[in-house]
Amino acid sequence: MGIYQFGQSVSRNFLSTFYKVEVIGKENIPDAGATILCCNHIHNFDPPLLGAYIKRQLHYMAKQELFEKPILKGLLPKLGAFPVRRGMSDKQAIRTAMKILKEGNMIGLFPEGTRSKDGKLSKGLAGAGFFALRTDAVVVPCAIIGPYQRFKPLKLVYGSPIDFSGLRENKASAEEATAVIMAEIKKLIEKHEMNS
Repeated sequence: MGIYQFGQSVSRNFLSTFYKVEVIGKENIPDAGATILCCNHIHNFDPPLLGAYIKRQLHYMAKQELFEKPILKGLLPKLGAFPVRRGMSDKQAIRTAMKILKEGNMIGLFPEGTRSKDGKLSKGLAGAGFFALRTDAVVVPCAIIGPYQRFKPLKLVYGSPIDFSGLRENKASAEEATAVIMAEIKKLIEKHEMNS
C-alpha cells in the first residue's frame, strides 16, 4: 500500500467514524483519463473527503503556506498535492496542473478558491473554466452537503460529466466555462438538499 492509499484509508476511517457519510454518483467518475473534479468548499475536511471514497488518485492545488510547514512540506507532495500562490496568476501551478491532466490523471478543484464562510455557494474563479477549456479532461461537478456535525449525515455527490464540446468550439471565455460548472454544482446541492 502506497502512502496515498494509506492516507485515503485513514481519511475514510476517520470520516466514516465521525460522520454519516453518504456517497452518491461514484459511477460518474471515469476509470481512466484526464479528469477534473470541481466541488464547492465548506470545510477543511473537503479535500480528504473528495478523494477518500474513490479508487483513483486525486491531485490538488494547495496554498503555498502549507508547504512551508516542516511536516507538511514532505508529506503533501506524496499525497498528490502541489503548491499554488493565491491572489495571483501562478504559472508554475498552472503548468503542474496541465502536466497532471496531460498524463491522464485527475485533479480536484474548488472553483470558489476558498472556503465559504456561511456554507453558501459563491461565485467561482476563472481557473476551473480555464482548465476545462484548455484540456480534453472530463469535468465532473461535485457537491458536499453538510454541515460537518458529528454523527450527522454528510453527503458527497459526484454529478454527471459536463459536456464542454460546444463551449470549446465556440471559444468560450474561462469565466463563462466556470459559470457553467458552478451552475451544475448548484443544481446538485439543490437536488440533494431537497432529498435529505
